[in-house]
Amino acid sequence: MTDEEPPELPRGIALAWGVAATPQRGPKREMSVERIVDAAVELADAEGLGAVSMAAVAARLGFTPMSLYRYVSAKDDLLLLMQEQAIGLPPEEHREHDGWRARLRALFEAQVHLYLRHPWMLSLPISGAPATPNSSAWLDAGLQALHDTPLAEAERLAIALALMGHARWYGTVMAGYSEQARSRGLSADEVSAAEAALFDRVISADEYPALRRAIEAGVFTAPDDPFRFAAERILDGVELYIAGLERGEPHAAATDWADVESSEVAADRKVRETRKTLREAEKALRAARKLERQAVREAVERAGRTGPR
Repeated sequence: MTDEEPPELPRGIALAWGVAATPQRGPKREMSVERIVDAAVELADAEGLGAVSMAAVAARLGFTPMSLYRYVSAKDDLLLLMQEQAIGLPPEEHREHDGWRARLRALFEAQVHLYLRHPWMLSLPISGAPATPNSSAWLDAGLQALHDTPLAEAERLAIALALMGHARWYGTVMAGYSEQARSRGLSADEVSAAEAALFDRVISADEYPALRRAIEAGVFTAPDDPFRFAAERILDGVELYIAGLERGEPHAAATDWADVESSEVAADRKVRETRKTLREAEKALRAARKLERQAVREAVERAGRTGPR
């Protein structure tokens, strides 16, 4: 037991949970946090995240920016609340599926569709674990889907986070394709064909042999969905791991984290200069290899012209 008071919730988190103090002054009835967030989400859906500012939202509602600040005191808090509203609660339908795998797949697909409906969410930075009601509900749903498995709690969390991250990456790419199609007036197939043609022009077999083989195999215009394929392989791995646990095999330990470089190290002048030298050396090496390949091609051509007939 301790007599210490728990730390005060950040304003945005408190607003999301509905425990923040309401302003004592300001427009009555016509203004609320909910109305402000609704207007901001509508603006972002229509014009993108760059169009969202306190002034723009205030103008949309017919109030002054200062009126908004009485309810949402910082733009970062507004962005948090926008994300919370756009995410909403996970679909109840996922519970109707049989088995952990089908439920996780349903949650994964629902998340991807969320990003396609609200692509501006992909521009929001990830600043830590979800601490708002709706974000927490999605994570809870992923953990609950794995409840009846022999997985440890940490393993369930790892799997839920892996699929959430993959859904975000899938949404990022698909939203980019959708924006290309919209801005250029192309169909999805035409966007894929244009991308394939671009890679075909710049990727050589000498410099990128594996990628060149993939291009010639038609990967960019194939009907296959690489993201769904990868999601299924993640689930395959989880299924094999669970089967091992059911046979009595021990849980796998994974306690080592990636060695994350501190901001102080990254900003060190000597480190920056050394990395700049390394980049220049890598650039020179690429140029030298290009010259080498060109020289080899020319030598082969000369040998063909002067060889035995």
